[in-house]
Amino acid sequence: MTLIEALSILSKSSPYAVSTEREQNQDLLAGYKSHIYIKTDIEVDFKKALLSAKSNQIIFLCGSSGDGKSEILTQYSKKHKATHDFHLDATHSFNPSQTAIQALDERFSEFKQSDKPLVVGINVGMLGNYAEEGSEVHGDIKKVVKDFLSRKRSTIPDQYVFLNFEDYPKFTFDEENSASDFADQFLKKLTAQTLENPFYVLYSRELKSQGHTQLTANFALLSRPAVQKSLIGLLLKARLIKDQFLTARALLDFIFQLLAADGYLFDNLFTGSDNELLSRIQSFDPSNLHTRTVDEFVLQQGLGIEHEDFAAFKTKINALGIYEITEATSYLRLFYLLSGDDELCNEFVSNIQKEFTNNLIDDYASAWILHRDFDGSGIKRKALSSFYKETLIAALHRYCNRHAPILNKDEYSLSELNGYKTAVSLDVKADFTAIQNDVLEKIGSFNAYLIVDGRSLKPMPISVKLLELLVKIGQGYRPNKHDKNAVLLLDEALEQMLAVANQKDTLFILKGDKRYKIVKEESDFFEVSGMQ
Repeated sequence: MTLIEALSILSKSSPYAVSTEREQNQDLLAGYKSHIYIKTDIEVDFKKALLSAKSNQIIFLCGSSGDGKSEILTQYSKKHKATHDFHLDATHSFNPSQTAIQALDERFSEFKQSDKPLVVGINVGMLGNYAEEGSEVHGDIKKVVKDFLSRKRSTIPDQYVFLNFEDYPKFTFDEENSASDFADQFLKKLTAQTLENPFYVLYSRELKSQGHTQLTANFALLSRPAVQKSLIGLLLKARLIKDQFLTARALLDFIFQLLAADGYLFDNLFTGSDNELLSRIQSFDPSNLHTRTVDEFVLQQGLGIEHEDFAAFKTKINALGIYEITEATSYLRLFYLLSGDDELCNEFVSNIQKEFTNNLIDDYASAWILHRDFDGSGIKRKALSSFYKETLIAALHRYCNRHAPILNKDEYSLSELNGYKTAVSLDVKADFTAIQNDVLEKIGSFNAYLIVDGRSLKPMPISVKLLELLVKIGQGYRPNKHDKNAVLLLDEALEQMLAVANQKDTLFILKGDKRYKIVKEESDFFEVSGMQ
């Protein structure tokens, strides 16, 4: 057994990419797969539901392709098929003349005549198809499925249990702003430098017999904690910025491509492939960055000028088996991956790594955590107030007044006609009660809540992309057609704010350096000030 043969089980084209009931033989590769298996929270909950299931219950394990349903179902079906019925893959039928929907109808009919609980593995898309196309004989099941898909969870009887991978996100935010227990555990298991890790045993054996190869160099690089942290950070960026979900199968294939493709890991990471994660991460290539420090390094490399600290760095990475790097872009990618690796990086490298710092994800994570954990306390209220005043409200004010920049901080432009601008004064602030009552779970966005003159607005979903636009607007940027989706959210918020503004009794009219104030008095009289 070679290292590349063992690692091949990670590839999405491997027969081990999907577990099936036919996989009975405990061959050597099955042992390697068993070593990297990660028990997830959804598996823990599935096991509880399985062991406590009554004879009239149906357990739906649902999600998307590649998220790990087959791994869980195959494992437990072998152990519990005497006491439970299993329908492992609802996209398949029992014979060529039967559709997957008809196979489900048949399975549900058998269940209703059985004294065993039923476990169904099913994609959410197929669940929706069955709700529409399933037999009316099973109208009771179809109704429950529709309620589940419509998020009417409280109406679902105890007879039905739905466990959805979507409710168990691969990423969460912790005190350090990001965490993926699944990816972190997998990378640690794959690269652990112990004799209990069969992959490390193969790596050590090949290193001893052949010296370093590109594969062993990549494995050594992947074993470093700083590299693992950088990879998880990139996957988080792909999730938040590219809306790319992380499935178990995609992650395993992602790591296989990094290790086994024709190049060093840091180049494989940013040159793209047919792996969905790599294709999203490609746009984050640090070698595309142009700053004075980065460009100076590229120029020095092109001229053959080498700083002594850079030479010392190269000597250190040679010990990992990394040789023959000819392009400055490759070094920049390596620097990026090694951020935080104090053992390998010196001051020369660290100065370049500082150029890769992007606070957007950290700022988003901080705002997300503030909303999730808000309990009304003074310290957290002060931190949230800072986000609302300095980022959200400031951006809304600047965007609303982009054609009337002379307006004061609490004034908002309404309209412009023949050179005359109208505006009103609004009291805009965070709705702390609504924030405290909100339940925040998924990291893709959080709801911002505003009160305008005492009236609560509808929640405004803040994503990383919208936060980036808010920050840029605060710095003077004017949105264009490329910001269309985010601008729609800004316009919707402003529309609500201006609906409140239209009820105001005080109006400002401006032209040039002249400013008039009109106040509606009782009996439809108006008081005008500022006239000359």
